[in-house]
Amino acid sequence: MTIEIAETGSTTIDSDRWPDVTRVPRGPLSAVIADRLIRRAAARLPVRLVYPDGTVVGAADMTMPTMVIHRPDAFARRIGRYGLIGFGESYMAGEWSSEDPVGLLTEFAKFVSELIPPALQRLRPLAVVRSPRSQHNSRAQARRNIAEHYDLSNDLFAEFLDETMTYSSALFETLPASQSDLPGAQRRKIDRLLDAARVGPGSRVLEIGTGWGELCLRAAARGAHVRSVTLSAEQQRLARQRVAAVGLSDRVDVELCDYRDVAGRYDAVLSVEMIEAVGYRFWSTYFETLDRLVTPGGRVAIQAITMPHDRMLATRNTYTWIQKYIFPGGMLPSTEAIMAITERRTRLRTVDMYSLRPHYAETLRLWRERFTERRDMVAALGFDEVFHRMWQLYLAYSEAGFESGYLDVYQWTFAPTGSG
Repeated sequence: MTIEIAETGSTTIDSDRWPDVTRVPRGPLSAVIADRLIRRAAARLPVRLVYPDGTVVGAADMTMPTMVIHRPDAFARRIGRYGLIGFGESYMAGEWSSEDPVGLLTEFAKFVSELIPPALQRLRPLAVVRSPRSQHNSRAQARRNIAEHYDLSNDLFAEFLDETMTYSSALFETLPASQSDLPGAQRRKIDRLLDAARVGPGSRVLEIGTGWGELCLRAAARGAHVRSVTLSAEQQRLARQRVAAVGLSDRVDVELCDYRDVAGRYDAVLSVEMIEAVGYRFWSTYFETLDRLVTPGGRVAIQAITMPHDRMLATRNTYTWIQKYIFPGGMLPSTEAIMAITERRTRLRTVDMYSLRPHYAETLRLWRERFTERRDMVAALGFDEVFHRMWQLYLAYSEAGFESGYLDVYQWTFAPTGSG
């Protein structure tokens, strides 16, 4: 069965592939409440809502970020029943659109804690969708969660990533940047992390979360011996090919292995934007593992996306649109949470923190623009219009998070000098 996407009227939705996108929930009362909250929020923010009957809510200035709502009833019903999951599914269904989704979402992100009245915020635990236990990161489930995103297709990621195939924040020399600046900025980011971990000739390096192998290549080029572990079969395959192509297979071993099962001691333990996939209940396990694996005189260097501590506490048990469709089992930590865990449960103590926040907003802008430009190539790989809209929203949503300051990202270096 298929249905038409409302915005275009020509593209269909596969109900077997996207059951919750095709199904508009019932609930007229919750839809009325949601509609009032949406209009109330728009009236207070520098944004505009435009309805099919010509009604405009919000800023009079037509240059302000605008949300065009094509199917107001379906849009309100989804939000009334499923909150932000419904907001995302409504976009996937073509029920709303925006020519400036990043600007729109940036304004929402700036005032996220103020959009819901305090009286309704107290009812949040009763209304939000709870995170399903099926996504909790046991060893078996962690591999399934990783595969759902990273094993989609190496060719898909190659369409919008640069030649380094690096899927994390770059570090630019100047902002704004261009597509041609991205490869150098990604290598600059990796080199800074390798420097922080003091990786050099003869270093024994462990990387948790291989990606597609660029960090392995750069560490091995310094004369290090690298063991890299991943749960993505697709990433392992391409990383091994890249390592072999430059003749570094004798210095790099890329394994399919859960980080919890790694043994040994290493001079440098590195992990780039992998903690986000660990899950709230396993953060302590993750840092205890890093502590166990680093030598007494070594360094642990991670790159970690963070969110505000109060929002982390409020949402840690909530099932989100990102978890449902993009990163199952994932959760962003706060800097306070990382500090508390490392200081109470490990010997790891902070020796350096460096924020790349504006660089991540720029990195995401370049990815999003390239993803949009490669629309036809993505479709040729077998990814339909709903997938394309889903990823457009994911990239715009993430960019807005960093642009607004709601999200941050740190290169964070630890030394095992505490008592644990």
